[in-house]
Amino acid sequence: MTWNLAGEMIETCSCNMLCPCWFGEAELMIMDQGFCGTSILFRIREGNFDGTDLAGQNAVASLHFPGPTLFDGQGTGRIYVDESASDAQRKALETILQGQVGGGMEVPASLITKWLSTTATAITIEEKDGKIHASVGDAGELASRRLVNELGKNMTLHNTVFSMAFQYKDHVGDLAPSEGTSWKDPDLPVVWEGRSGVAGLISWSG
Repeated sequence: MTWNLAGEMIETCSCNMLCPCWFGEAELMIMDQGFCGTSILFRIREGNFDGTDLAGQNAVASLHFPGPTLFDGQGTGRIYVDESASDAQRKALETILQGQVGGGMEVPASLITKWLSTTATAITIEEKDGKIHASVGDAGELASRRLVNELGKNMTLHNTVFSMAFQYKDHVGDLAPSEGTSWKDPDLPVVWEGRSGVAGLISWSG
């Protein structure tokens, strides 16, 4: 079985800007809310999973970690796939985003103890003036705004543990505050709102 996936990955979480977990140092992982809630949007530009075309699909992985650090695991997660996806596409995205075949979700997925059933729902995305807003059925809203300096350059994280683990292109993630993000899936342990976020390009294969 061979697969590949390329596109944009937009991470949001319940911390204030900037989430300390990105640095991968347990002693720095002080979760603002006493837990970590994160929802990650995948905008897939091209991809193929064992013959199933994934181009144009959108999906979200929402994860909850009770702490005290991310590395303590015991996480709960759910994958949301757009309702327009076929059964084969939905299964392929579930397999990739649960880290079952390697790729950039392998490390965070290894910290998940319980995966809830994958949900097919409407995922709508609006993008304007550098801002992205995604509605994911009744589960939540995801917002992202890349920070730009006075020279018009994106502010970035480079070579952090999680920009490498997520396999961002060149290990660079753009700082992207997520104010306006809220997650309220009743099957996940908590309802949360977000302010922190990182966005970047990914290209995974296996």
